[in-house]
Amino acid sequence: MEEQNPKDESIQFNPRIDLSKLQEAVAKIKSELGKVIIGQQQMIELLIIAILADGHSLIEGVPGVAKTVTAKLLAKTMNVDFSRIQFTPDLMPSDILGTSVFNVKTSEFEFKKGPLFANIILIDEINRAPAKTQAALFEAMAERQITIDGLEFDMKPPFLVFATQNPVEQEGTYRLPEAQLDRFLFKIQVDYPSLEEEVKILESKHQQKKADPESLITSVLTAKQIATYQKTIKDVIIEDNLMRYIASIVNSTRSNANLYLGASPRASIDLMDASKAMAAINGRDFITPEDIKKVAYPILGHRVILTPEREMEGFTTEKVVHQIVESIEVPR
Repeated sequence: MEEQNPKDESIQFNPRIDLSKLQEAVAKIKSELGKVIIGQQQMIELLIIAILADGHSLIEGVPGVAKTVTAKLLAKTMNVDFSRIQFTPDLMPSDILGTSVFNVKTSEFEFKKGPLFANIILIDEINRAPAKTQAALFEAMAERQITIDGLEFDMKPPFLVFATQNPVEQEGTYRLPEAQLDRFLFKIQVDYPSLEEEVKILESKHQQKKADPESLITSVLTAKQIATYQKTIKDVIIEDNLMRYIASIVNSTRSNANLYLGASPRASIDLMDASKAMAAINGRDFITPEDIKKVAYPILGHRVILTPEREMEGFTTEKVVHQIVESIEVPR
């Protein structure tokens, strides 16, 4: 019997998808942000995954933990149209969408686009705007389009919303409706830095003197490249048993005794897309159960609601989601 050559090309492992350029782009983004942002690695990674998975992100944390700065600088690493909107209680839909203005020369009304017509939108304190303005934003987030005076305007891809909110201060704020929360791929919880990280923040600030943080950041991605990488993510392989694993996790949130409201099928889709992006940035063209576990809470935490009894007992959605994930048998 002929002995098989161990170096036979037919048995060499070759990735089915070339992820080298995508990984290189992610490394460049992290390198650029590392010039200014100390720590917050989880937030940065999740925001990058959200971009690749073409999903919006809600960033929650107390004031001063670099939520806005990180989102703003991340947008700066991409050569796309960027717009920052500060939400306030008196903000009206026309303030973000735009309005029709009468042109004296043509004797016709012309539509002047508002700040929402950009690729990356940073919304500061999203929970401060009233329901009418939230509804206007909701259509843009959900359908990537805006309807004004009976006319539809498509948002130019990529269209991504990064929104921040402060969980502590409640005066002058409005609770985001569940339907809008469901449109956010991630809700990212930002914690205080560690002692060592805070020392590095002080050292970095001292060394920068009066330098503008934005001036230190260079664009490393174009809109075309982002679109290409988003298409690449869709080709990442997921086995049938992992699809069932995702469905089982989401389905379990609907029958859990600790939860009043479970996650929707949109959560299953987002869990799959985010897991694909997680695998890709780690150089794999296939999903593993660990990818799913890593993104489970940022995707499910804001989509489920505790029962009043569990809330009074001090339960958290994080604890319940963790219990659900651990209770589902991992595919082998």
